[in-house]
Amino acid sequence: MTATDTADLNRLATPPTFQSISGTRKLKNGVATALVWGAFLVAIVPLIWVLWVVVQRGLPVVLDPDWWQKSLSGLLSRQQGGGVYHAIYGTLAQGLVCGVLSVPLGLFVGVYLVEYGGRSRLSRVTTFMVDILTGVPSIVAALFIYTLWIAYFGFGRSGFAVSLALVLLMVPVIVRTTEEMLKIVPDELREASYALGVPKWKTIVKIVIPTALSGIVTGIMLALARVMGETAPVLVLAAYAPYINYNLFDGPMASLPLLMTSERNNPTQAGFERIWGAAITLVIIITLFNLLATVVSRWLAPKTK
Repeated sequence: MTATDTADLNRLATPPTFQSISGTRKLKNGVATALVWGAFLVAIVPLIWVLWVVVQRGLPVVLDPDWWQKSLSGLLSRQQGGGVYHAIYGTLAQGLVCGVLSVPLGLFVGVYLVEYGGRSRLSRVTTFMVDILTGVPSIVAALFIYTLWIAYFGFGRSGFAVSLALVLLMVPVIVRTTEEMLKIVPDELREASYALGVPKWKTIVKIVIPTALSGIVTGIMLALARVMGETAPVLVLAAYAPYINYNLFDGPMASLPLLMTSERNNPTQAGFERIWGAAITLVIIITLFNLLATVVSRWLAPKTK
């Protein structure tokens, strides 16, 4: 063994020495930590304040059992009582139809972009269009559906028209979520499946999608919770009705955002209670969707032994 080899062995056997952290780095770390906490407080304090006001003013209203079981049919604007059963149904029905239309479309587009698109022209155009839809305001989506569905094809204002506008807002979120979840699936799983002679489509269906399913479902639930609170589509595409309408394709249909907007010009105590009650009801529904997304995500997450 040469002297050089001996010196290399001694150097490897000697534990590394670490220099103490300088005061400048400690100062920078402290400043960065303070800025992060400051940004967190700037974001969380207004949120807590808004939630506190909504709960404080709306909780006494929603504690009445009639709030969940009755509509406002037959009540004058100044009369207290009634409930928002009709608006809850409209919100859930419009959101459900939106989800049925959006999920397959967004899922298929996301799978195509990751697994089949590559660098093709169609893939680039699709990505560009998804980016555009991601930044489209809800009022623009509502006006587009109004022009196409109502003005051009001649259909009336209805809950289904609202669902079509919500589809335009929900699809890009599902596409982006599906893309990101599929990208984090290890390529080793795909290569192992191909090595066993499994076709690509079956690899995607049996291996890739199940591996990423928990994240995809979470994104779908959060996207659905987001679009259910949109106000512009229901203002443009659906007329308000104080009674329940089970027909999504014809006639006015209430929803929680539309109820709050319709009651904003009601200066009475009854209008005040309905606005805050509808607000906290919408918060409760969206919170339940978020909790459901968490539970489903954990349930569908890949199990490791």
